[in-house]
Amino acid sequence: MALGRRARLLLLLPVLGYRILAVELTSSNTKPVVQEFQRVELSCIIKSTTTSNPRIEWKKIRNGDTSYVFFDNKMQGDFVTRAEILSRTSLVIKNTTRMDTATYRCEVAAPDDANIVDEINIRLTVQVKPVTPKCRVPKAVPVGKTATLHCHENEGYPESTYSWYHNSEPLPTDSKSNPKFRNSSFVLNPGTGTLVFAAVHKRDTGRYYCIATNDAGSAKCEEQEMEIYDLNIGGIVGGVLVVVVVLVLITLGICCAYRRGYFVNTKQTGKSYKTPAKPDGVNYIQTEDEGDFRHKSSFVI
Repeated sequence: MALGRRARLLLLLPVLGYRILAVELTSSNTKPVVQEFQRVELSCIIKSTTTSNPRIEWKKIRNGDTSYVFFDNKMQGDFVTRAEILSRTSLVIKNTTRMDTATYRCEVAAPDDANIVDEINIRLTVQVKPVTPKCRVPKAVPVGKTATLHCHENEGYPESTYSWYHNSEPLPTDSKSNPKFRNSSFVLNPGTGTLVFAAVHKRDTGRYYCIATNDAGSAKCEEQEMEIYDLNIGGIVGGVLVVVVVLVLITLGICCAYRRGYFVNTKQTGKSYKTPAKPDGVNYIQTEDEGDFRHKSSFVI
């Protein structure tokens, strides 16, 4: 009943001209953006309260997991050595890392106020400069064939976009969109970094490199040479004919050698010795001095 009377009283106070005192938070920036390893302040300001010593807590929410940053008047976890509380409620991270990208919740409990709890969420983005991208460029491609050039890096945040250069000249996303490249046939995907030629021409020969870029900076891979060469159809046909002629000559040589008997096994001349059949009851024994056999009787009478 007492709680009900208090609630009704709080509803009547604004009508009677009294102001309901409640803890209220605000922030100068709820979406700060900073580059990795720099300092950032997460602003949390108590706009109004009657409690002289409210309880302050900071929590970090990342990928659905919640952990304490500041609790029981102490920094928690890895923030102990690189963060501090400023002006009683704001959080300062002295040396940000990419893992600090998250939502941070400032919670203030003021038991002497009518509304005893308030909170504010601050979304921190830590930008990471791209690293040197890995580029793959074919060394040699025949005229008229397809060719794919690859460029990618996976460290930058936000994710990088990619641009390709041919002999230090930037390439458009589609060769058909620029009259200067109308005789070429490539398409560039800035999101994946792939540069695809539907059919290369001699003019596509040259040095290629790629640049990865995001809001934190850019990085470039080393230049690589791609050569476009003519496919010698006459030479290929001539080579095939030479191989066929060689195979025909080898086959004819084998046939001639076979007809002349070079592949027939030579037979042994002279009489061949055949061991006579051994009569029943006779044992043959070969001696060291004699090359023939002698027998001994083993008849049973």
